[in-house]
Amino acid sequence: MIGPHAILAVSPLLLSVAVVAFLLLIVPLLWVIAVYNGLKRAQVRAQNAFSQIDVQLKRRFDLIPNLVETVKGYMAHERGTLEAVIAARAQAAGALGAVHGGAMGVASMGALANASGALDGALNRLIGLVERYPELKANQNALQLQEELASTENRIAFARQAYNDAVMRLNESIVVFPASIVAGWFGIGQMGMFEAAAGERSAVAVKF
Repeated sequence: MIGPHAILAVSPLLLSVAVVAFLLLIVPLLWVIAVYNGLKRAQVRAQNAFSQIDVQLKRRFDLIPNLVETVKGYMAHERGTLEAVIAARAQAAGALGAVHGGAMGVASMGALANASGALDGALNRLIGLVERYPELKANQNALQLQEELASTENRIAFARQAYNDAVMRLNESIVVFPASIVAGWFGIGQMGMFEAAAGERSAVAVKF
């Protein structure tokens, strides 16, 4: 039979073992929770930054048909250029739709950035041709649309920088060990940068 003194002697030992076991369980759990929350916050910041790009891309999509409609009456011999702009707009809109479907990885964001860059190039060619038509250079509606496109392009540039900065911070957090383990457990993947390939980069140069 174990006497009272023996029980008192064992109790502190059992208590110590229980405390150590508790700490071995709770400390890693708290660390996982902290890392997970940090990664999710970084992910949300990147997604919020992209929403600003989304708004400006949609605004540009809305402006382009109006510009084409305004200039096509003066540019009957430039049908190929006008059709190229409309086709590039459709391709960029499709790429944006894929991102809306939840695909914000490297491939889908790269496709969107490249399509957007191709649209910039098509717009540059159109605006360059507009300069050859004195009637269009004096058309107030055409001038206003070009000004709005230039303003939208500037907003896209600022939003792109903010988004890329947020994505870089998220991606760096994901690849660093041991946070990479937590990211893998919960399926938190890297997001793609909004950056066109070198051959696709072409900022819209609007002239007045």
